[in-house]
Amino acid sequence: MRPILLEANQPHRFYRGGPAIARFRGTGPGDEQAPEDWVGSATTIFGDERQGLSTLPDGHVLRDAIAADPEAFLGAAHVERYGQDPALLVKLLDAGQRLPVHCHPSRAFSRRHLDCPFGKTEAWVIIEAEGERPLVHLGFREDVETATLAGWVERQETTTLLGALHALEVRPGDAVLVPAGVPHAIGEGVFVVELQEPTDFSVLLEWDGFAVDALADGHLGLGYELALSCVDRSGFGEEAVARLRRGAGEARELRRGAWSVLVVDADPYFRAERLLPRPNATLEPAFSILVVLDGKGRLETEHGGELPLARGATVLVPYASGPGRISGELDAIRCLPPAAG
Repeated sequence: MRPILLEANQPHRFYRGGPAIARFRGTGPGDEQAPEDWVGSATTIFGDERQGLSTLPDGHVLRDAIAADPEAFLGAAHVERYGQDPALLVKLLDAGQRLPVHCHPSRAFSRRHLDCPFGKTEAWVIIEAEGERPLVHLGFREDVETATLAGWVERQETTTLLGALHALEVRPGDAVLVPAGVPHAIGEGVFVVELQEPTDFSVLLEWDGFAVDALADGHLGLGYELALSCVDRSGFGEEAVARLRRGAGEARELRRGAWSVLVVDADPYFRAERLLPRPNATLEPAFSILVVLDGKGRLETEHGGELPLARGATVLVPYASGPGRISGELDAIRCLPPAAG
């Protein structure tokens, strides 16, 4: 069970982006309507049975390969807790334009209304941030009444809606947790590694000017009255927003060569480690996705041999590869599901 080098997996979406992913991977000019690369995905686009799933180099669909040998890919403890689902979706996301204001349902909402144990809490690790003032927008600054929000959405008062959110300037290395329910948008020119729960559940609060039929596709088939009940309408103070964010120099050292980049509130949903080996960093056995941000090096695993690494590489590391070591002059993000315990 060797680590698996993954090719790009970029379904078309309704907003622009994609060239930053192509530059990162070194694959050419890129498709400007493919702003997301679903890395090691066993998750499908909402309403579709196949789109979004990753295909392995041997031609097998990853979801099917995991189903055939879940303990080898995920580990026995993970399978006991989450079954055959990796409990994680990793994306490269290139915001070629500001994304619309939207939010995602919580686990409780998803269980009640969507027959799914997962919601869509997510987190962004900022890789590039272009422009004079690259921004992400997150959380209402003040409490918003139910009828007020419904009116903004129905009338598409997008300037008011965006202006009601906190605007956070970001730079490479920053990490931001986005709890389920919290309205948000990524600004133009921001390129991220996104970790999220393994669903494609989104409720669009803004759609004017985007190539999407939100009245058909923006409410998860629930209708807007019910869908908007998943929105966290509470006002976030500056301190509350700050607790969702960790700056580039604030990562917590876990062990030699590895730092935790997300705030602790992310742990029930996913984990992210920044790997700066120099000379090496050790890895415990775990299903994980590696995204190499810069430099060159290699991955060695006890049962999976060696794999060269370079900027733009994305690698699925199965549990059965065993303990590992990353060496060389490189910078990488290791994305993991929540701990099974």
